[in-house]
Amino acid sequence: MLVGYGRVSSSGQSLDIQNEALAGAGCEKVFAEKMSGRSAKDRIELANALDFVRDGDTLVVTRLDRLARSVGDLHQIIEKLAVKNVGFRCLNQSGVDTDSSTGKLMIGILGAVAAFENDIRLERQREGIAKAKAAGKYRGRPPTIDPQAIKALRERGLGASQIAREMGIGRASVYRALAA
Repeated sequence: MLVGYGRVSSSGQSLDIQNEALAGAGCEKVFAEKMSGRSAKDRIELANALDFVRDGDTLVVTRLDRLARSVGDLHQIIEKLAVKNVGFRCLNQSGVDTDSSTGKLMIGILGAVAAFENDIRLERQREGIAKAKAAGKYRGRPPTIDPQAIKALRERGLGASQIAREMGIGRASVYRALAA
């Protein structure tokens, strides 16, 4: 059985193109989610897909970066599939599969390149922030919690749990704001 997995990074993006490609490739079941690809740990639908596949199945993705962004995650996922005797195939990157030694090599190379690109992007981002800070133009992320509003609610006699519920934040955030 061909089992598809699709992923986009944010809720504003659409899974339609990936779902159509996976269905067109013959996937009988497709798992899809809107989640960051930085880590494979928190992706529920990926975990569901890995649990679902059985001996002789093939997990199919449209592009390798839909499955994993780090070499470590990629190798862990491929290893999980191998232990279950499940194949892997990438639609838009021909030759990226576990059907041949060359395909396995390509997975390793492309995974390393994806991790390298991610590291370079993060370096550029850090450099840009450092330059903006040096020029006095970087203020960082604006605070999302108003400590004065929390203190005002506390003065009205509300407890930390009540303040947290009312403001839609965690209790630890309330305690931090009160301590500041």
